[in-house]
Amino acid sequence: MKYDVIIVGAGVSGSFIAQDLAVKGVRVLVIEAGRSFTRDTYPRKEIDANAQLYWGGGVELNSSATLALLRPKVVGGGSIVNQALMDRFDHIALDSWRSQSGAGLFSEAAMAPWYEAAENELIIQDIPESTRNGNAEIFAEGFKACGFTCKPLSRAQSGCKFEEGNDCIECLSGCRIDSKQSTPVTVLRRALRAGCHLASECEVQQVKHTDENVVVSGVTRLGRNFSFEARKLVLAGGAIGNSRLLLNSNFQRKLPYLGKGFYTHPQYMVMGLYDREINAHKGPLQSYKSYDAGFRLKGFKLENVFAPPVAISMLVPNSGVGHLAKMKQITKMACIEVAVRDTNAGRIRVNGSGRAVIYKELNGLDRERKAHGMKAIHDIFSATGAREIVPGRLGIGLHLMGGLAIGSSQKSSVVGHDFKLHQHKNIYAADSSIFPNAPGINPSLTIMALSKLAASVMLKEL
Repeated sequence: MKYDVIIVGAGVSGSFIAQDLAVKGVRVLVIEAGRSFTRDTYPRKEIDANAQLYWGGGVELNSSATLALLRPKVVGGGSIVNQALMDRFDHIALDSWRSQSGAGLFSEAAMAPWYEAAENELIIQDIPESTRNGNAEIFAEGFKACGFTCKPLSRAQSGCKFEEGNDCIECLSGCRIDSKQSTPVTVLRRALRAGCHLASECEVQQVKHTDENVVVSGVTRLGRNFSFEARKLVLAGGAIGNSRLLLNSNFQRKLPYLGKGFYTHPQYMVMGLYDREINAHKGPLQSYKSYDAGFRLKGFKLENVFAPPVAISMLVPNSGVGHLAKMKQITKMACIEVAVRDTNAGRIRVNGSGRAVIYKELNGLDRERKAHGMKAIHDIFSATGAREIVPGRLGIGLHLMGGLAIGSSQKSSVVGHDFKLHQHKNIYAADSSIFPNAPGINPSLTIMALSKLAASVMLKEL
């Protein structure tokens, strides 16, 4: 079958676009390199989840091995492995995007209807105070003691049943009760019911195009070659996935900015050890975020977070007996994370074998922002009686953005204001890869909003 649209990537952006096109009768094929799971088949052990839900067997590293990049490889993408935190961008983020890209759509007024349209696809709730765990209590108490401001997180969830003992730390491996509003239980499900086709465990490796059609080819998990053709192509594989695919297909000859402008919101977890049980793994994994104007101006934010034991063990310093002693106190650990609104753009390239190589470091301003956040965390832990503060030894890149930046000039961008690649009228992108810089805010809701806007543009043309 020749499709109207092929979408490469079944994550947040690909799923939203697939739904909006399929329900209008567009013939859509979504191709995803990862597996398709259900609530009954998600891996239940952390080590299995790392191997089955992420590229690189759980983690990829930048060229200097100072940042661990977490890139989902699963039908549903980030909506499967994240905590489904929903935030609209503020004027600070949108003004900076408009200034850099020249796109008038980046204002609170212009984005509002698209945010609302995305929110209407999901059930979004604030985390109730009655369900917060010991980690959240320390976060809230420490903020109050230090004169900082925080607020509850908004999350795409419905019926988490915390009173029955459900713990959202399991959601990092896929929600086993489908309460998290991941795309396989929301927009992707609707797309499939409307006739969209899904090809999972199929990695697209090459793109060829003319003015009339696009052909994608690749290999399945079992080593079989495949090829599909469509009138239009949507790139929804994220910053690294989209950049790698286009670089391996030699698009850099016409798109010199391809792979540049890569950001990650570098995040650093800090553990506080207490003399009492904290049980940071129980109930909602995250409940609060910083909502402090001073933090925003200084370029960082804080959230109460935690991670399963394997991930914590990678962050806790020391080795041997000292490391074991720390890990035996895991239930007495609180954890707060600082996320930096990074300013030093990285770059994505490919090596001789076609693998992505990530060049991404912190500059002086980024390190200064990190230091401000670390001091705030130390103040919070000290104010709430922590007997020891243990900084994590590795930065984490969770929000992978850029590589196909949106803008008006080919010299400084890859995607135009109409979501098409410059000089390529039938190839689109609207996921995090088009971000022109780091917003300093959780990106999921904005990816959804931009994807619905891009889908509306495509529908007019189709």
